[in-house]
Order: sequence, then C-alpha cells, then structure tokens
Amino acid sequence: MIGYAMLGTNDYERALDFYDKVLAPVGGKRAMDFGVSTVYGAGGGAMLGIGKPYNKEPATSGNGTMIALAMPSKEKVHEVCDAALANGATCEGPAGARGDTFYAGYFRDLDGNKLCAFYAPG
Repeated sequence: MIGYAMLGTNDYERALDFYDKVLAPVGGKRAMDFGVSTVYGAGGGAMLGIGKPYNKEPATSGNGTMIALAMPSKEKVHEVCDAALANGATCEGPAGARGDTFYAGYFRDLDGNKLCAFYAPG
C-alpha cells in the first residue's frame, strides 16, 4: 500500500552517502535523482526518498514519526543497523526479538529521523 516515504535532510550529500551505505545490505540503491531529492529502491515494493524540504524550511524529525524498512531475514536487520551505527546513526533500540514473531532494530539517521529495520516472517 505504501509507494514511498520521504525523510528530510539539511545536508543532502551527507544524507545520500549515509543511505548509500545503510541500504546496500538489502540491495537498496538510488532509483530516481531529482537534484534536491533522491528515491531509493530495491527492485520493487515501497521506496524511500531523502531530500531537502520543498518549502525550503529546515528539515526536522518528527517525534513519534518512524519509517519501518522490511528486511528478508534477522541477519539483514543486523547488517542494516550495524551499517547505520557505523556511519553516524544513533541507536534507539538494538536489533533483537520483540515478541514471538517480530525482530527489529531502531536507529536515528544523521538528521534525527527514526527508522526501524524489521523482519516479520509470514
């Protein structure tokens, strides 16, 4: 149902470098580049956009706002979270089991946006 989600940044090039590294473990790469925003995809499904706000105001992270990225395995949850932390993200909850069928790790990117890398087997 979700086509794409956008996250704002105040340092576009730095954010792209971060997401190039963080999304690489799951095949995420730049699918569309508009100069002030870039959309990442992994060959189908929902995409993630990173860009400067259209209204030219500073980008801010929303308290309670989170983007959840589906992973194909628990191992990929760890790879993505590890890549995020290695590239300047802050941990909001280490990768691990959350109940019986949900496995997730939480982090904030360089602009304070909260993301979740999760695995939930069908």
